[in-house]
Amino acid sequence: MSATTTTGDGERVSAGVPLAGLPPTLEWRDDTLYLLDQTRLPHACTVEAATTADAVWRAIHELRVRGAPAIGVAAAYGLCVAMQPHRGLARDAFVARLDEQAAYLDTARPTAVNLRWALTRMLDAAKRSAAPDAAALYADLVAEAVRIHREDEALCEGIGEYGRSLIRAGAGVLTHCNAGALATTGIGTATAPLYRAHRDGIAFHVYADETRPLLQGARLTAYELHQAGLDVTLIADGMAASMMAQGLVDLVIVGTDRVAANGDFANKIGTLGVAIAARYFGIPFYVACPSSTLDLGTARGADIVIEERRGDEVTHHGGRAMAPDGVRVRNPAFDVTPHELVTGFVTELGIVRAPFDTNFAARFALTGAPA
Repeated sequence: MSATTTTGDGERVSAGVPLAGLPPTLEWRDDTLYLLDQTRLPHACTVEAATTADAVWRAIHELRVRGAPAIGVAAAYGLCVAMQPHRGLARDAFVARLDEQAAYLDTARPTAVNLRWALTRMLDAAKRSAAPDAAALYADLVAEAVRIHREDEALCEGIGEYGRSLIRAGAGVLTHCNAGALATTGIGTATAPLYRAHRDGIAFHVYADETRPLLQGARLTAYELHQAGLDVTLIADGMAASMMAQGLVDLVIVGTDRVAANGDFANKIGTLGVAIAARYFGIPFYVACPSSTLDLGTARGADIVIEERRGDEVTHHGGRAMAPDGVRVRNPAFDVTPHELVTGFVTELGIVRAPFDTNFAARFALTGAPA
């Protein structure tokens, strides 16, 4: 499907979603933010307008829009939504309100660095703007959000271009959670090399972990890859090591929500176990991410704040209890994988290998990556 976003003045921006019959992850049209509710997939395809700051905050917090890059783009547009009622203020009052709304949206989720990165970039754009009044400054904010959106699409294509070389004919590729088109506004991060290889006619097989407790791998990754015509098999999380032991997995590619300066990274819970198994079986383990997901200001993974979510996500499924009443639950949304288990990071500027701290700093010092 070829979808578009539209700015307030009618400019059209390609969304680049490769899935037949599925709307884009998000869309800016007629000064309104539209979000695909991913909590309802694959059973229902529902697009909702987010018309207030609270609505955008809830959409991010409740995972209706998810995936680090998509969260960043949604936050940029969300700040525009938040400022729409304040376009009649004096410029200084508008800027003060802008800071308040950015701080509020930043609380929606703590781990994905793209959320704060996008909001900081929007605030920096406002500071640079020479707009004489609030209405003109609002227009500049929308223009910056559109640039962030366009760049995300291009970053996904760049990741696909460089990661394409990792996909060999006949290979088995394992991925965990959803770092696909649904997690971005383009062709995904971890899935970008898969889509590029498939586009080039390379025959290979994908194993998608189901990703408990919210089943993003089952509901989203297996769904979108199947929709796009890729050869994909869904497996339970506990099957990954067994697939490796049988020689069915030649490569692991996952996404990430935050990468520390030393190469430790946070991704959906269960990633650490996949990385340990891959190391044991001698399987290359790659992380696909745009430069906006690098947090060079965080020295190591132990410093990354891990989001802890509600216990009922573990004890219940589909509204039905799956565990005894009153049982204690832990539900961290992410785990941190140490850099020693990573073969390389696939970015829009190429594949970065160890030593990651030195090579990140050299590769991204001038790109505007978070620092």
